[in-house]
Amino acid sequence: MDAAAIAATVLQAIDGGRQIRPFTDNDPGFTEADAYAVTASLRGLRVARGEKSVGRKIGFTNRTIWAEYGVFRPIWGDIYDTTTFAVPPGGRVAVSMLPEPRIEPEIVLGLARDVTPAMDLGDIAASIGWMAHGFEFVQSIFPGWRFTVADCVADGGLHGRLFIGPKRKLSDDERRTLAARLSRLTIRLFRNGEPAGSGSGANVLDGPVQALAHLASVLADDPLNPPLRAGEIVTTGTLTRAFPVTPGERWSTELDGIDLPGLSVEIA
Repeated sequence: MDAAAIAATVLQAIDGGRQIRPFTDNDPGFTEADAYAVTASLRGLRVARGEKSVGRKIGFTNRTIWAEYGVFRPIWGDIYDTTTFAVPPGGRVAVSMLPEPRIEPEIVLGLARDVTPAMDLGDIAASIGWMAHGFEFVQSIFPGWRFTVADCVADGGLHGRLFIGPKRKLSDDERRTLAARLSRLTIRLFRNGEPAGSGSGANVLDGPVQALAHLASVLADDPLNPPLRAGEIVTTGTLTRAFPVTPGERWSTELDGIDLPGLSVEIA
């Protein structure tokens, strides 16, 4: 397994918006551990050409979609300054260049302090400086969204673009109850004003703060990829199913149980 060669192949596919056969089709022995070596190589290639890693995306935290994709545990990937953007209300988002893009409404967290696996949920919540609602647009360089978990990891965790709504800076009092409040939030997702899906904070590994704790534990056992550090942005996984998008559609959300505004974007 040549992690550098696979990373170069992945980056070429992402840059060209093209699709390739899953790596496990050619090498059934390609493992998740192998794929995280690709993650490190892919990050190195992107940083070397001037991109900056600004945080992580956690994928497949929503257990309700595991059977749909045949992936039965969470994954993660890097996000970059070239793929992560603030989005104004009603803004247009350019995602049609991505291979088979899908929309995922998520809770995004900004870290004010390092997060380690020794922390409990209260300590982790105390390390979060801000929260926001965002749309991650995932992509698949593998046709028809057919892959194994190792393929997903190698494909940068399926990350395409992340658009972040207004950030809410958290007070100390808000952090004390943050884990529970994020778990209880509910969301409704609309396509062109019509209901498309719904979900809750509890869908993502029981809550976004719990998802962050999971990632910290996973990274503690990874010798090739860095732990969670202050200043990182972490998007914690889709609260609903992921839905295919096409140009001209308008997607919007309504949130209850948390003091964050919904988002509305037009697909470009």
